[in-house]
Parts: sequence; structure tokens; C-alpha cells
Amino acid sequence: MTGVAGATSNRDNTYWLGDTSRMTRFVKRLLDLVVSVLAIAVLWPLMLLIAMLILVLMGRPVIFKQRRPGLNERAFCVYKFRSMRNGDGSDEQRLTRFGALLRATSLDELPEFWNVFRGDMSLVGPRPLLMDYLGHYSAEQSKRHRVRPGLTGWAQIKGRNDLSWDDKLKLDVWYVENCSLWLDVKILIATPFVVLRQQGVNKTDHATTDRFTESES
Repeated sequence: MTGVAGATSNRDNTYWLGDTSRMTRFVKRLLDLVVSVLAIAVLWPLMLLIAMLILVLMGRPVIFKQRRPGLNERAFCVYKFRSMRNGDGSDEQRLTRFGALLRATSLDELPEFWNVFRGDMSLVGPRPLLMDYLGHYSAEQSKRHRVRPGLTGWAQIKGRNDLSWDDKLKLDVWYVENCSLWLDVKILIATPFVVLRQQGVNKTDHATTDRFTESES
């Protein structure tokens, strides 16, 4: 794995991006703001339609909210369209047909543009995982939290949920250690093709993905 030259420590409000310049970090954040505002402005009719369909087919709530670790492991509330029924049961039992369609097309993640606008997330970065996983990462794997989590990322265009956890986390760390505006552009261009092919949406033999455990770290 490529090393990091001149890496800085995690201080308060530090947006760590390897050895990239302040200008690069500024441009990345500016791109996040511009694209998230445009996406919300253009896609709100589609998001309203999805919300209405969820309300009719599954009832309330329309939005799924969950605390996830963000930059420097600070918790934030991620927003997604709900894809599962309320109540007990496995993911396979609670995932609806409409919910499966939302996941396959990544439409369930459209509300995350609000997270990008707020600064909780970026357009590109490691996907925000569960708070429960924080205690299971190795020191190397924990590097994934040195950047803001993203709507899409290096692991997402390399296999998404069909990757092993070890491979997925290695790809996340590789992105942190090699991130640049050019790499972000490359990932953003590749993402729609991955989504259209519905590549790696679910882990093989799982409705979504398997849980990460310390034994895999």
C-alpha cells in the first residue's frame, strides 16, 4: 500500500487528505457544495415521488436516519429513503420489492445530498459504516475516517458490497492515501456506469451485505 508523505495528525476540524494542499481541499469542498445544491434543485421532483411511493407502500417514516461515524470518527445522522418494513425479522424478510429497486438503483441514497451540503459527507470518500464497527478496525483500517465519508468511493467502483470486508477497507485506505481531485473525478465518472450495471449491490447470498466483525480485521 502506498505510504503517505507528510501526513498530519487528526486535530479538531482537520480535513486530512494525505499531503494535498489547502487549495485542493477548498476546491473539493466547493465541488461538494455546488453539486449537492444542483442535485437537490434538479432531483426534488423525483425525491418527492419516491417519498410518496414509500408512504403508500410502506407507510411512515419515509426517511431512514441513523448515526454513522464521519470525519475523525465524529458521529452524524445519515439520511436515506427507507427500503425495509418496520418490525422484527432479518433484512431479507423486511426488504420490500420497492426497497430492493431503490437499493439496486442507489435511489435510496438521494437524501444523502443533504449530508453533503451540510458538510457531514463528501461526494467521494469511504462509505459511512456503522458506529458499532469502530471498535473492530485495525489502526490501518481506521485511516478511512481521516476524510469525510462519501456518496461514492473507490471501493464502490471496484465491487461495492460484493467485495470482502478486508478488500473493501484496503480500498478505502488506499483512497485516503492517494486522494486527489483527479481521482475524485475518475470515481464520479465511473459511478453511474457501476450503478446502471447494478454491480455489487448486494453481498452474494445476502439481501444487503454481511456485518463486519473483528475477526475479519
